[in-house]
Amino acid sequence: MISLFQLFAEMDLLSATMSAAMASFFLVFIFFCVLLLRIFTGKSLKHPQYPPVVGTVFHQLLYFDRLYDYHIDVARKHRTFRLLAPAQSEIYTTEPRNVEHILKTKFDSYSKGSYHTEILGDLFGHGIFNADGDSWRQQRKIASFEFSTRVLRDFSCEVFRRKAAKLAEIILGFGTMNQTFDIQDLLMRFSLDSIFKVGFGVDLNCLEGSSEEGRKFSKAFDDSNQFAYWRYVDPFWKLKRILNLGSEGVMKKNIKIMDDFVFGVIKNKRKQMFEQQNYNDREDILSRFLVASKEAPMSMTDQYLRDIILNFMIAGKDTSAGTLSWFFYLLCKHPLIQEKVAEEVREIINCENKTNIDDVASCLTYTALEKMHYLHAAVTETLRLYPAVPRDGRCAERDDVLPDGFRVKKGDDVNYIGYAMGRMTYIWGEDAEDFRPERWLDNGLFRPESPFKFVSFHAGQRLCLGKEFAYRQMKIAAMVLLHFFRFRLADEKKPVTYKTVLTLHIDGGLHLNAMPRIMFDKF
Repeated sequence: MISLFQLFAEMDLLSATMSAAMASFFLVFIFFCVLLLRIFTGKSLKHPQYPPVVGTVFHQLLYFDRLYDYHIDVARKHRTFRLLAPAQSEIYTTEPRNVEHILKTKFDSYSKGSYHTEILGDLFGHGIFNADGDSWRQQRKIASFEFSTRVLRDFSCEVFRRKAAKLAEIILGFGTMNQTFDIQDLLMRFSLDSIFKVGFGVDLNCLEGSSEEGRKFSKAFDDSNQFAYWRYVDPFWKLKRILNLGSEGVMKKNIKIMDDFVFGVIKNKRKQMFEQQNYNDREDILSRFLVASKEAPMSMTDQYLRDIILNFMIAGKDTSAGTLSWFFYLLCKHPLIQEKVAEEVREIINCENKTNIDDVASCLTYTALEKMHYLHAAVTETLRLYPAVPRDGRCAERDDVLPDGFRVKKGDDVNYIGYAMGRMTYIWGEDAEDFRPERWLDNGLFRPESPFKFVSFHAGQRLCLGKEFAYRQMKIAAMVLLHFFRFRLADEKKPVTYKTVLTLHIDGGLHLNAMPRIMFDKF
């Protein structure tokens, strides 16, 4: 029988628990009220000179899984609009004039801003994509020189050819066994191997699956990409980071995994260069940054180099692999276009009698790449519809007026939404949502569009330095695979959609079947 003392003790415990729960609820309620007050205070809600308010940050939370389609729905009604956030207004635009304004005309009036740098700081540190001012200029100056060298061009082409041949061998194994495979997973591993070799002189061997350390690094990086983007719509992320809870707790562990791996790469590279006399002739980008560090050894710390590596990773791995995944998806949905690309590959490289994968890959010279106008158009059309970075933006350093007449307050974020821009009929015509590579061709030759209309590689002073580098990687992979295989979706009825992260991935991967076009003499 329960004693009276035990009964009172249990009642006291229950009372204390309820009091603690009520206190916690009250604190959360107060926090939520303060959050709402900050969201709706001082935002000129109905002022006609400011972009129309269509929602708050909570709308992005509500529509997170289809966020970019939500942006499209709103952009079809308002080319420029606002979503309210606690600290500032989030302005979104699909108007090319506004894009040119913030990225070129008034470049000095807009920066990355503390809002973005804080959200992405744990992952990218002070690397080039998360930097402003002198730090950005220094990194861009060095990177600009390195990306323009013939040494890097030739070295990267050699690496891409070798890795693409390995990728083709793996797909051949699936094709001969009539097995379904996830091409996005293979492309991510192909891209990671390529970037680590070109960027850091390291053979990671993720395609072969022989590097457990590389696999852990890649998973930690991909998961952190997702968690970092979640911060844009999660008003509680700072509190969760302090308490080490949920996604923030996992992200902290992932950052540790990445840091241990990257600092190990840097340590080994420093040792390697110290032991070798001809380090000035090294081809990989990290080595060339280390050579440049002789002029400023105090600033080129391991942390600085770590930030450069992870920024290079997001630029070189996720964007190219993601774009190639969407490219093969679109080719499967449009088999006639797939055959046109394959036909151009056969005509340009003239390797019809070669059935050895390495021999064909060796035919993919820089000159051959330059002649592939239809392939270039097809990849570019993929980027128009599925930009690697679906949205980007800048923070206003002072009050301003956009070309469409709307005012911007100091501290407001102005985001241009490439995913929505690619589907706006007022920009691309009534067939804006159609996959049509021919829109980029003039008498069979590739014709570029304004970078403020086609924003996949950014624009203005922050135009992507690795643009040609990315095209080389994607075109070499596409040429090798389409020369040897015909692809189709494993399940034509299964919907294919994106995963809402920093870079545009296919949610759940892309499962294909590959049918060899020719008889091989290499397995």
